[in-house]
Amino acid sequence: MSTYQSSRGFTLIELLVVIAIIGILSSIVLASLNTARSKGNDAAIKANLATISVQAELNYDANGSYDTSARTGTCPTTAASGTMWDATTVQAVAAAESANGSGSVVCRTTTGSGGGWAISSPLLGGGHWCLDSTGSKRSISSALSSGVVCPAS
Repeated sequence: MSTYQSSRGFTLIELLVVIAIIGILSSIVLASLNTARSKGNDAAIKANLATISVQAELNYDANGSYDTSARTGTCPTTAASGTMWDATTVQAVAAAESANGSGSVVCRTTTGSGGGWAISSPLLGGGHWCLDSTGSKRSISSALSSGVVCPAS
């Protein structure tokens, strides 16, 4: 007498279909995660530049000017008393450079009574974020190249 026992497992086709579905779902989740990470880094860049703006205004109130030396693109890496580049500002620049991944934050200041400043950083989502001493905060197409006012583009 022969007995036939039916198999109670999954077939190879069923397993392959399940693995394919899991692969598709995981790729969708990873794509969404990268977009969210990029937007989070862009928000961090904007927040760090806003910190610089606040510190610059506090320094202006205390000292009557933004900076004591003209800058043409490089941001300071050490704090200097009597300027807008105190420890908080220097840390905010470093944090923005870390968030944008390229370390290319552009700082510009002018000398003299009052003076002016502008700062821009690339965004991971495209374009650059720019702030200046006139209170302008806007997205621009390319890095700040001249002047201490954010361009209107």
